[in-house]
Amino acid sequence: MSTEPTRQSEVSPPVATVRSAGATDVPALATVAAATFELACPPSMTRERVDAFVDEVLSRDRFAGYVADTGRHVLLAESDGTALGYAMLVAGDPQDGDVRAAIRLRPTVELSKIYVLPEAHGTGAAALLMARSLDWASETGAAGVWLGVNQQNERAQRFYAKSGFERVGTKRFLVGGVYEDDYVMERPVPPLP
Repeated sequence: MSTEPTRQSEVSPPVATVRSAGATDVPALATVAAATFELACPPSMTRERVDAFVDEVLSRDRFAGYVADTGRHVLLAESDGTALGYAMLVAGDPQDGDVRAAIRLRPTVELSKIYVLPEAHGTGAAALLMARSLDWASETGAAGVWLGVNQQNERAQRFYAKSGFERVGTKRFLVGGVYEDDYVMERPVPPLP
């Protein structure tokens, strides 16, 4: 029996592709959302609050509505038909007053959600989702894209900064009946050629 460990380079990461999600993708979207939302939460958040948010905002019924909503665009990252992550964009001026005051670029698109399963981290799936999100925002004629990120989620903040976003303000985000503090980040959208 060989005692030589398997080298990391021998294991190939899945090759990700990104496409627009449709009604048949709703179960996969809800499954990925339920598995990844906790990754964006601060350590102090209870399981009950995470579960409440998933039930209220990330259920199959809610995703069916998101996919059907003409003001939203949902993207699915996958490899060989297996869902790896998703992004959801919302066109139009934000409803939140703190966000409206913070963002500088209009018209705007919100990058409402962008999550990738832990096993797909490092595969390029998140970067592909971001690139396709920015493409869609450009196609809608947006001048900027904004997002909210928990102030304790430093990993996500680094990814967003690497993707060209900068902090422009703060807002509060309701999760399971309790408000969390978020940063508002924004970046310009390159115009279509």
